[in-house]
Amino acid sequence: MLPTLFDACQPRQDVLQGAIQEADFAADLAQVLRNEGPLDYRDPQRFFSNTYPTRGLKNLLRNVCRLTDPDQVGALFRLDTQFGGGKTHGLIALAHTVWSGKTIPGIDEFVEAGLIPSGGVRIAAFDGENADPANGRRLSDAVRAHTPWGELAFALAGEAGYRLVERSDQSGQAPGADTLRELFGAEPRLILLDELAVYLRKLATGSQATFAAEQLTAFLTALFKAVESTPKAALVFTLALGKDGKSTDAYSQESQTVASFMAEAASVSARKAALLDPTEEDETVKVLCRRLFAAIDLDKAKAIVAAYKHLWDANRESLPKASLHDHREEEFLAGYPLHPELIATLTNKTSTLGNFQRVRGMLRLLARTVAQVWANRPADAFAIQLQHIDPGHEPIRQEIVTRLDQRQLTPAIKAEVAAHAGETPALAQDLDARHYVGLPPYGSYVARCILFHTLAFQDSLRGVTPEELRYAVLSPGTDLSFIDDARKRFVADSAYLDDRPNVPLRFLAEANLTQMIRRQEMQVDPAEARAQLNDRIRAIFGGHSLNLVPFAAGPHDVPDDAGEGRPYLVLVNYDAATISPDTLTVPELIERTYLHKGSGTDWRRNRNNLTFLIADAGGVPGMKSRMTRRLALEALRAPDKQRDLAEYQVAKLGEYYERSAQELALSIQQTYRHIFYPSRNRIEGANVDLAHTAVDVQTASDRPGDGQKQVVTQLQNVGKLRLTGDAPDSPAYIRDRTPLKRPDNGGRSAQRISS
Repeated sequence: MLPTLFDACQPRQDVLQGAIQEADFAADLAQVLRNEGPLDYRDPQRFFSNTYPTRGLKNLLRNVCRLTDPDQVGALFRLDTQFGGGKTHGLIALAHTVWSGKTIPGIDEFVEAGLIPSGGVRIAAFDGENADPANGRRLSDAVRAHTPWGELAFALAGEAGYRLVERSDQSGQAPGADTLRELFGAEPRLILLDELAVYLRKLATGSQATFAAEQLTAFLTALFKAVESTPKAALVFTLALGKDGKSTDAYSQESQTVASFMAEAASVSARKAALLDPTEEDETVKVLCRRLFAAIDLDKAKAIVAAYKHLWDANRESLPKASLHDHREEEFLAGYPLHPELIATLTNKTSTLGNFQRVRGMLRLLARTVAQVWANRPADAFAIQLQHIDPGHEPIRQEIVTRLDQRQLTPAIKAEVAAHAGETPALAQDLDARHYVGLPPYGSYVARCILFHTLAFQDSLRGVTPEELRYAVLSPGTDLSFIDDARKRFVADSAYLDDRPNVPLRFLAEANLTQMIRRQEMQVDPAEARAQLNDRIRAIFGGHSLNLVPFAAGPHDVPDDAGEGRPYLVLVNYDAATISPDTLTVPELIERTYLHKGSGTDWRRNRNNLTFLIADAGGVPGMKSRMTRRLALEALRAPDKQRDLAEYQVAKLGEYYERSAQELALSIQQTYRHIFYPSRNRIEGANVDLAHTAVDVQTASDRPGDGQKQVVTQLQNVGKLRLTGDAPDSPAYIRDRTPLKRPDNGGRSAQRISS
């Protein structure tokens, strides 16, 4: 038996209990250096147990830890990655390692024990997020620092060190390299600069900001020179830049400015800063797994991944084409239980949003998802897939709407993906309730995948193809045919999917043509819809074989005569009476009309000349809605309305309108399908000699618009109607069916209902 996700993985307790707080996702270097903040960051053992040893982090620790080597000259290191990609995490790892690395269990997974400093290392850090250039940051009862050099001077040499640069700190003028060297002293020192872009944002505007920016450049130049000429010194600084040297986060402009300052400072430096990335893209999934899960059974993971691989191979024609070198199986196993498509979507699409922080943002979103999945334990879960990120869960909804600033998609999420408890169910939830009871919620799975594929900055990245959707959802617990069924149903009814031709499945902020039609339907006059529907019903069931009596309200509406040789087809108003096939009885209105005539007190003589047609209760709402839809389509085709539509929407509207006539006719005929006719073989429990037959749904769909023909055919099928030109009954049949053994009414009627 294939193990499930819950057999193979054990989340960390804080993740499982949903106990991770907002502060736990935001590493704060200044807090750690003061031994404050979340325990997961300030406690070295817990910090490293939650940290995956990436190549970049090991490289950083290995290089910087050499600063205690007597022959080690000053070294410069630059950490480059997108906002939330592990820069601050790397600086905290450095601080813990140089301060207490030799006492941390398992530290050799990150750096060779022999490289860890055995003596004291002075750490001086500047964290732009905690800086306060206007008011000054309190460092002691007697010291408030306004600048990076003021804070670093205090960290390196205490209050005496600050006094050395006090005038520079208060005036905002950068100190020189010699002054900075004087602060260093003889012991090993590690200088950390983090979030300079955030500091730059805090500076005053106008000429003051220009002056401050110029002095920051001068300070960095002096600091670089001082470090590189001092033994046993190292400087590590961070920049939120991508591989192309550009920033896309909330501080992109400031990051680019800081990068130019660093480049200018480096141009006069003897040595260039070594460039490191603490978390490379191919290691992101391992970082996430280490933080989210306390244990993963690799043997069970292999069995599960192999089952996925079997599904991919068996359905290769329905899935995206694999690359020439298909590494999906290896990637899945390396990052289990996180599905490759989940990571690819978050990395290649969601991370293009300016305020999505790569590792930090994924961790926050997935921690909430893991907690939710373990709380619900879906039977079809064999890995964490894109469909498991549920925007119906309020913390996840807030991640999308608030943190990722996707408020424009709120109407689509509420109407199509997941409504709040107590509200009208979203389209996906409604599909699950109507079509997938006892199965995985395929409607919700499809909607969630489309939503997350919509979350991208570039238009070209938004959306998912049917092949990609199948790959995202497919698992040993789901079925490809149901995935396709849910996709088709969702597309057909969605009011917010992009309805332009040849575009991938993706949500729009504004409603599409489907929603415009729904809004127009709400404006249709119910009285007009009823009148139009009644006219259409009359036209469909009128004809030459039977005398139609439409919408009879009682005996007085139905003649008691031979009907010029044509039996009467009494069509009962759908609002007056209907038939439920589960509890078949003769409605009181039909019984009364069959027995009586006129005011209802006189007995009817020509009962055998009547047949009754009545609507199926289940079909009435659909019949009414089809009429309302046709009137709405007609209204939208007005010239003043079409001016607001795109050309492709005008064409689609025309197609819908032409199709609506046939759809309405089919709906009417599939609803008006129950026939009561005279017969001594009356319905069980009936008070009158009436039997029942029904036109099957398929037959009702064969000839849209010719409903009377189908009624006639059904009466012929049960031997209750003979038309002119039909072969006469045999004498024996007449004898057996006529107890008085005499001609019936002189043989005047050529067409009649027989009893």
